[in-house]
Amino acid sequence: MIDFLDLIMFAALLVAVLSGFPVAFSIAGTAVAFAYLGWATGVMDIALMGALGQRAFGLISNQMLIAIPVFVLMGSILEKSQVASKLLDTMGRLFGHLRGGLGISVVLVGALLAASTGIVGATVVAMGLIALPSMLRAGYSKSFAAGIVCTAGTLGQIIPPSTLLIILSDVMSNAFQQAQYEQGRFSVEALSVGQFFAAALFPGLMLVLLYLFYILARGFFIPSDAPPLIKGALPSSREILIAVIPPIGLIVAVLGSILGGVATPTEAASVGAVGALLMAVARLGVNRFLLVSGTGALVIVLVLSGVFPVRLQRETLEVSAYFLGALYIILVVLGILTVLVSAQLSLKNGILRDAATSTLTMTSMIFATILAASFFSLVFIGLGGEDRVEHILAELPGGLTGALFFTMVFLFVLGFFLDFVEIAVIVLPLVTPQLILMGCDPIWLGILIAINLQTSFLTPPFGFSLFYLRGAAPDSVSTADIYRGVVPFIVLQILGMLLIWQIPSLSTWLPSLIF
Repeated sequence: MIDFLDLIMFAALLVAVLSGFPVAFSIAGTAVAFAYLGWATGVMDIALMGALGQRAFGLISNQMLIAIPVFVLMGSILEKSQVASKLLDTMGRLFGHLRGGLGISVVLVGALLAASTGIVGATVVAMGLIALPSMLRAGYSKSFAAGIVCTAGTLGQIIPPSTLLIILSDVMSNAFQQAQYEQGRFSVEALSVGQFFAAALFPGLMLVLLYLFYILARGFFIPSDAPPLIKGALPSSREILIAVIPPIGLIVAVLGSILGGVATPTEAASVGAVGALLMAVARLGVNRFLLVSGTGALVIVLVLSGVFPVRLQRETLEVSAYFLGALYIILVVLGILTVLVSAQLSLKNGILRDAATSTLTMTSMIFATILAASFFSLVFIGLGGEDRVEHILAELPGGLTGALFFTMVFLFVLGFFLDFVEIAVIVLPLVTPQLILMGCDPIWLGILIAINLQTSFLTPPFGFSLFYLRGAAPDSVSTADIYRGVVPFIVLQILGMLLIWQIPSLSTWLPSLIF
């Protein structure tokens, strides 16, 4: 039994997590217990625990992960500002006259919210409260409607910016560097968050198209499951623009600045948080002149400073440079004043306070889990788990294809029981370096894993989207309805993974072009 302490440790972790005890403490407690057990039985050198402090410092100084709380804040502000309700109402009236039209509108709104918030829980709950009752009143099948809402909400995990992609980029970058060291290379390359954002863009849109095709096909072949919404006038062009342009503008500002190399993910997230704050205050309908002028000033200074940069520290400057410098200062001051007024108004209305509380809660959970997982992986390596994983993958039939298939199936099964953060920071560091050494492209592998982990939000019995919708759905929708409804979309997720597997350029073309 001593020879299998690493496997017993992993099984004990599953039991601890499924017991309902807080995840971070379950992971850390299991690590402590097996560290002492390994030391007492002579299997593990306890001096290895001296690296724990270094790992904790590495976590809090990690530049990639700093973007997480800012992106979460951006999403929380948008959630509190009720942008989703306006989008759903407009899109519902736009597509409601088609068979499956309400389902189409939910998926499109889910995609827009995914690219602007990236928070699964907020999107699922919002659409569960707003869209699901409308779909049921229109005569949609309960399971079909529940499946659409659950699945559209999970798009926030694959369409950038998303917390999953940020964590995954850090894990895959470390695995890529470890693989290079093992190959004897000491001048190693690193991967960036921007590369994974670019790589996930086409796969995310591909999943949206798969969902839309399935909804239209089901509405055509089984009209009773997705009847059209007969009543209700089409929205005007002005209504559509008012509902759609602000979130699209926010998406362009955030993703465009990252993919264009203008800003780091953390800087872009800060721009997104400010944009979300301005959108939230705009919904209140106060100080519109200051809001419009301040927002316009910020947009103008961002564009002009990129096209006509001014470096006032230079010794020889033309008069036009001084003029532009003064103009930029005035525009920045106006923008800062607008942001401060917006912050004061959002505090007064409770938007910023609630968003900050939600951000602190989610960020604390994520970082506590990552830190505990770092402790767990250190003990697991000390017990010989890393060598065992490497041996298992190397001995599987089929070489790289067999090892990759086994890994994907293993991660898919783990998704039935564990959260994506736990899988990403505990399991992936053990298997991905070996897969990269065997010949996998790290970015392509990362996107395959991202779609797989996204599926974990839908797989019963512990899929988070299922729990979110169960809390928001009316009593007429049973848990069995929700479980049945997500099954076809899980199949579509698997189909998406197979397409990425067979056509790697879907995930590698854009990052290779940009970076």
